[in-house]
Amino acid sequence: MKTVLLIEDDAVLRENTAELLELSNYKVFTASNGKIGVQMAKKHFPDIIVCDIMMPELDGYGALERLSKLKTTQFIPFIFLSAKTERQDIRKGMNLGADDYITKPFTEDDLISAIESRLAKVSILKELKGFNAYSNSISVEEDEIKTLNDLKNFFDDYGIELEFNKDDVIYREGDHSNYIYLIDTGTVKSFRIDEQGKELVTALYKEDDLFGYTSFTNTIPHKETAVAIADTTLLGISILEFNDLLSKNHKVVLELIGLLTEDLATIKEQLLEMAYGTVNKKTASTILKFAEKINRRPDDLIKISRSDLASVAGIAPETLIRALTEFKKLGIIKAEGRNIKVIDLEKLKSIT
Repeated sequence: MKTVLLIEDDAVLRENTAELLELSNYKVFTASNGKIGVQMAKKHFPDIIVCDIMMPELDGYGALERLSKLKTTQFIPFIFLSAKTERQDIRKGMNLGADDYITKPFTEDDLISAIESRLAKVSILKELKGFNAYSNSISVEEDEIKTLNDLKNFFDDYGIELEFNKDDVIYREGDHSNYIYLIDTGTVKSFRIDEQGKELVTALYKEDDLFGYTSFTNTIPHKETAVAIADTTLLGISILEFNDLLSKNHKVVLELIGLLTEDLATIKEQLLEMAYGTVNKKTASTILKFAEKINRRPDDLIKISRSDLASVAGIAPETLIRALTEFKKLGIIKAEGRNIKVIDLEKLKSIT
């Protein structure tokens, strides 16, 4: 039985169309928006996707664009289903790689004929070219992954998707490091607890950052704890699989060495700043660091605790609060509840 993924935000139309397809002997998976649809396509690998265009979270164009970049889903036939009939919208969908376009309202024959036609085309192409157009099995040729970007695409294609709410612990100090992670959405902090029980933030990670690599080859205990500081989605690859990947793709190893070198340089810079910087300089630098990691724009609200700011700056919370008070008086920042907003970015940068 062939499978169809139906992505449609209109609940009534979704249910009616799904029933119509099931009566035509298709197995149907449904999703209420493009974001959920992408996740379901990666999980179920349907034979064909029928997708609306105008949807919340992620529209049909965005869903097609994401799926076309993944090796496991890029060859799945994709049919747009929409009330938008203007020529420019049809052209945009086809330019993105859609196989067909059905406008609402549509008849049962319109839909079934379009699906059968596209499935037949795929079947013929597979027979002629002798290839499996889309497979969910992992097969990486030697030196196929050469750059960090290639490596991150591998996480997108094959990583296990894990979701964490704000303040959820991803792993604790002492837990075995079974996975290496790529952040799809959200922000993560890692920290250690010192002998006095004080939390010391060791790193901040944002979207598209790799983390969790205590070791690339062994499942040794983590040296720190990692916590989501916003709702976060991760893509995880097991250490064993990652080790096998490195053994077959030698060029990306050099890229990872560069990443580790960059991490060490950042840590060294942070330690020197903690040792020699003035309180105001440390505070300004830390605000900018958090803004860069957490926000898409530096002048957005920084939603993070003052203890975290103090920990990264290497100063006592009371000292940090005094510096923040001074910055407020100078019109550099504004406090909104527990959050901080940068008002004068250039003046803040000048302090560092």
